[in-house]
Amino acid sequence: MSDLIVRPASKDEFAIAVEWAAAEGWNPGLGDLETFYNVDPAGFLMGWQDGVPVSSISVVRYSKQFGFLGFYIVRSNYRGTGVGLATWNAGMAHLGDRTIGLDGVVDQQENYKRSGFVYAGKNVRFTGVPLIETETRFEGSIRDFLPTDIDAVLAYDKFCFPADRESFVRDWTDVQHSNYRKTKIALLDGELAGYATIRECRSGYKIGPLFADTQQIAQGLFEQLCSGLPKGSEISLDVPQANTGAGKLVEQYGLQAAFETARMYRGPIEEPSSSKIFGITTFELG
Repeated sequence: MSDLIVRPASKDEFAIAVEWAAAEGWNPGLGDLETFYNVDPAGFLMGWQDGVPVSSISVVRYSKQFGFLGFYIVRSNYRGTGVGLATWNAGMAHLGDRTIGLDGVVDQQENYKRSGFVYAGKNVRFTGVPLIETETRFEGSIRDFLPTDIDAVLAYDKFCFPADRESFVRDWTDVQHSNYRKTKIALLDGELAGYATIRECRSGYKIGPLFADTQQIAQGLFEQLCSGLPKGSEISLDVPQANTGAGKLVEQYGLQAAFETARMYRGPIEEPSSSKIFGITTFELG
């Protein structure tokens, strides 16, 4: 432990942690790291022992009041040596007295509780090749996101996330990243009624976020994002258990539960209503 150094990693260095996440079965998106890193370049920490990378944590500061924790990984042969605790403490120091959110895997939830995190609800990853037999119809329309839609999308996102994350949403929906991600919006009576993004991953695709006024609109967005993908493409959607409409959506398309996490917070928080959240954006950055 005397030689352990925990410090902010460069984007290229943190790509090592993304490979660890892939090995853990987290299936990162192909273009995730660049967008993640841009939110808070000082918030991607790695531990180095004798010059060898041994641990990682992302502690992204969205605002002076709120941050989100992810990528908490210790290489298997360094677990139980104190490396994890030292990395965790460095991450907590970076976030300071902000309220902190995370999506904790089952075997770590008790540890997070001991660190002051409180359970707020379960998220479940559903995965599979969606069975879309008929097209969902509603009175509005769905189309590709355009740069001129950004103000409306930013305003909508504030209903669905506990902090203002303007810089992240701008990057996440940026059409320059269309090789990896595509965003669609739903309009009803000329007003934004939902938006959703699909991205290519190591295996298949993930949809996130999937935010919509109603289950019907969410289904329309889901179907439109899936249309045009290679036949047999596997889709993953991370669903908040509190939204029963989201559960009905994944059941309708035949997706199967793969694993679950607990959304937890340390500090005061006003959780957004789950009624518009049919799929969270990411487990890594909330």
